[in-house]
Amino acid sequence: MSKKHHPQRDYAVYLVVRFVAAILQALPLHVGVSFARFLGWFAYQVDKRHREVARDNIRHAFPHLANQPERVDAMVRGCYHHFCLMLVELMFIPRRLHQENWRKYCSEKNLGAVLDRLVAERPLLIVTCHFGNWEVAGYVMGTTGFRSYAIARVLDNPHLEKYLKQFRQKTGQTILAKKGDFDQITSVMDANGKIATLGDQDAGPRGLFVDFFNRPASTHKAVALMSIQFNAPMVVVGVPRVGGPMQYEIICEEVIDPIDYVNESNAVKKMTERFTQAIERLVVQHPEQYFWLHRRWKHQPAAKTKPKMSAIS
Repeated sequence: MSKKHHPQRDYAVYLVVRFVAAILQALPLHVGVSFARFLGWFAYQVDKRHREVARDNIRHAFPHLANQPERVDAMVRGCYHHFCLMLVELMFIPRRLHQENWRKYCSEKNLGAVLDRLVAERPLLIVTCHFGNWEVAGYVMGTTGFRSYAIARVLDNPHLEKYLKQFRQKTGQTILAKKGDFDQITSVMDANGKIATLGDQDAGPRGLFVDFFNRPASTHKAVALMSIQFNAPMVVVGVPRVGGPMQYEIICEEVIDPIDYVNESNAVKKMTERFTQAIERLVVQHPEQYFWLHRRWKHQPAAKTKPKMSAIS
């Protein structure tokens, strides 16, 4: 069933967002940080449904915290604060981060492996996740002169979709719709293009189930399938905030080459498990910066039923 759209409400929400962005961009960063802190506190108070989802996710991911509700609650609050601060940072980035000063805001770890593959005559899949400030990696790549593409879901609000797309494409990155741009995605890969995609989205009941924080998580097979089909290495990248607002570290956590799986009978699953494990390692370093509010484990494998025993006459 398609979602019902409310054009007037969508436009009103867009105007509010643009108004807040304009005000914040005219103020010092520390004011924006204070606003993000208030916004995080407010969202935690009123958003009971996602607050409980986050608590449940964290208790499953970190069993040793199951009997420590105060620590779980602190992590949930940290999660709300982090993502509200991320939204505020996105409003400041276009006016502050540019080609001459990006190193002022971004340090790097193990990026040599990524750079080697960015200039290679092979396509590349950059696998990231809802962790840290994932928008920064594509923005900085464009700022430093690398042309890339990113697969993203189109927002329900068309005005906010256009606004966010302008930010994402400001430095040269091209956004491809998750649904509807398959032919263009294929063309990019055929031309040795570099595509970023999220690797931690629920893929529904028909997804490939791999362990993520010791629990089966439905994961899209398309990432590994594209890697194999186009002979494209995968690099798993995370961009956590380190130190303070607008201070990031761009980390290459894993490099996966499909050539290493040529003779593997279950290559798709093994490659999917590997990039999922790399995402988990990133999250463990800064757990409050993962998007625990979404239902990553929404679908679970169907329970196996035992065959009925026929009656012995």
